[in-house]
Amino acid sequence: MSPSWQKYGIKAEFVERVKVKMKNPATKERIKGLLDGVTKYDLQDRAKVRRWVKLFAKVLNETLTDTQEDQLVNFIIAQKIDPNNMLHLLKLYTMFR
Repeated sequence: MSPSWQKYGIKAEFVERVKVKMKNPATKERIKGLLDGVTKYDLQDRAKVRRWVKLFAKVLNETLTDTQEDQLVNFIIAQKIDPNNMLHLLKLYTMFR
């Protein structure tokens, strides 16, 4: 069974690069800091999610095409993530470990 992110056209090579970069503690903390205080409503707001995708790409030194941005935004919104729900966070963790 393919990971759910592949259904959105997100490439495995991209996910692997990001996973490696997120293992850097400084990078991980920077991303976590940028997400501090984010709500489930923020994560359903297309404009906010697009802004974060662009910001995270910059932090991770990843160049995204408009199509890749759209794929990531659509994927994030479709997950209906509640950052205060531990089960949602565990689901995300297992998806990308």
